[in-house]
Amino acid sequence: LVYVLMAAGAFGIVILLGRRGVEADRLADLRGLNQRSPWFAAMMLLLMASMIGIPPLAGFYAKWWVLAALVDVGQVWLAIAGVLFSVIGAFYYLRVIKFMYFDEPETVAALRPGGDLRLVLSLNVLLVLGLGLFPDRLIELCAAALG
Repeated sequence: LVYVLMAAGAFGIVILLGRRGVEADRLADLRGLNQRSPWFAAMMLLLMASMIGIPPLAGFYAKWWVLAALVDVGQVWLAIAGVLFSVIGAFYYLRVIKFMYFDEPETVAALRPGGDLRLVLSLNVLLVLGLGLFPDRLIELCAAALG
């Protein structure tokens, strides 16, 4: 659930960029997003930070629970591999943040999306943040679903 929310939000922002005349099929297309749309850059920052697994975002708890479950069943080597791959993945997510905040934009046209798209993507990011700040509710829902 958490990864679906994170991926949907990130791809939603990329699709938004594509509709606004930015190809967004290369990482470099995100250059200077903060200067063109601080709101969408901040949302993408939160999504990337969650994918990295930075607390208190939902991605941290998702990774924590998976790694803890692996250790609990004696698969320590697999948990270590998961941590190593998370570090490798963090490099790519940090590159997205670098392009958005520290590189000059290729175009200076501001992004002005419709209110409905802005609302949906904002709610998506708020869910990722909310599930990170209040993970107990998600745990209760998952436990109830498992019976």
